[in-house]
Amino acid sequence: MRKIKTALISVSDKTGILEFCQFLQEQGVRLLSTGGTSNLLREKGLIVQDVSDHTGFPEIMDGRVKTLHPKIHGGILAKRGDARHQQAMQEHDIEAIDLVVINLYPFEQTVARGASAEECVENIDIGGPSMIRSAAKNFHDVVVLTQAEDYALVMQQMREHNGCTNLSLRRNLSAKAFARTAAYDNAISQWFAGQEGEGGFPNRLQITANLKQALRYGENPHQRAAFYQTDIFDGCLANARQVQGKELSYNNINDTDAAWNLVQEFTAPSVAIIKHANPCGVASAENLVQAYKKALAADSKSAFGGIIAVNRSLDAQTAQEIAGLFAEVIIAPAADADALAILAEKKNLRVLLAGKNRGAGLANMRISTISGGLLLQQEDDCVFSEQELQVVSKKAPTEQQLQDLRFAFTVAKHLKSNAIVLAKDLHTTGLGAGQMSRVDSVHLACRKSAESGLGPQGSVLASDAFFPFDDNVHAAAEAGITAIIQPGGSVRDEEVIAAADAHGIAMVFTGIRHFKH
Repeated sequence: MRKIKTALISVSDKTGILEFCQFLQEQGVRLLSTGGTSNLLREKGLIVQDVSDHTGFPEIMDGRVKTLHPKIHGGILAKRGDARHQQAMQEHDIEAIDLVVINLYPFEQTVARGASAEECVENIDIGGPSMIRSAAKNFHDVVVLTQAEDYALVMQQMREHNGCTNLSLRRNLSAKAFARTAAYDNAISQWFAGQEGEGGFPNRLQITANLKQALRYGENPHQRAAFYQTDIFDGCLANARQVQGKELSYNNINDTDAAWNLVQEFTAPSVAIIKHANPCGVASAENLVQAYKKALAADSKSAFGGIIAVNRSLDAQTAQEIAGLFAEVIIAPAADADALAILAEKKNLRVLLAGKNRGAGLANMRISTISGGLLLQQEDDCVFSEQELQVVSKKAPTEQQLQDLRFAFTVAKHLKSNAIVLAKDLHTTGLGAGQMSRVDSVHLACRKSAESGLGPQGSVLASDAFFPFDDNVHAAAEAGITAIIQPGGSVRDEEVIAAADAHGIAMVFTGIRHFKH
């Protein structure tokens, strides 16, 4: 057991700090503090000594140097039971510091809001991590706190043990502290790697994440699983707020991420319905309710038990329509009070509010695991301009067909390869994904379109990769497809184009491939 007599407080996030320090002072703990924290506590009537008065050395260089002093680190690192350490403390007039409460400059938040490089650098904390590491190393004698939610743990132990804490708590808090400084250093390292230029990858990849939720199981009941958060920015799934419904499962999270990423591609009111990580219906329209009805019509059978994502605040009319379908999850940037009231009647339906749309093109990295390693790649955020489209057929697409082609090719990014998307009037009419042969995906998309009642006739077709043979064009023509968009680049492009011309189909090349495995 170690009694807390002196505490050093220096926090950027001041959540709960006033109440905690009031408790400490009631327990007779002496308070040392820095800058803004010191001013806040003093304004609230607490007795606080500035670190500069404690060390006899002022803050300098705009606050870059204020706690990097032997009286601070000596007071933290000194072993209480070591005679030589105690002698050094006496010789150099160093007083013991028993509790260190630090949360760091908001570097991650500063980067997330797109601040300048200069501002990001100034939000790299130096003294804070140094004190945290000193206190965490000396956990046998010192308590270290890096997050507000742990204040209550320390207060509880101090109440129960006459102002003391036990070794188990101090060791646990030390582990949390080292995890925090590791995550902080990793964020800085990755930011510097990003500053090196487009495509730069660090020589050593460090990944840190916070446990957000322990899951009941993984993809299947016999697999253990957990949900970790790596990003804090608004608009990402990991930072979404669940306002109702059962606990999210592993498959719910995976499918919801796929739906949310897809719907972010579009600026018009749009809806995506996902099943097993593949879309079964996607649509854009003048409003959400129209988009939802079109997306559902594309494959209402598969939509049963699916995930629904919208890119506008969910309104009551759309919520009423969605309530007629059994769905697992709905994710939206926000939702009207009336919409939430309607959905609240479906107790098990999970409703997530993710904040503002993050928008397509956000710089991000995708990580996949392999046996003994990782694969890291940039997010597929490539978009093409109308000028980059190359009309290769004798027949040019109409303006309406061009809109549908762009829409369908964007959706194709989010289907498992080989991916084929049929679309008309900015909504999918048939989808074929995950087939080993591309022509099988064409046949599947056409069959699904026929089963939905929409039919493939008059639709356009998008392929995520080039056609290796002209059989894809013949199959599309037989189904009534009027225009095709694909990357091009096959050794048989001439044969494929000739087939399109023979059937009177417009064909455009993008030069961009969208494989998704």
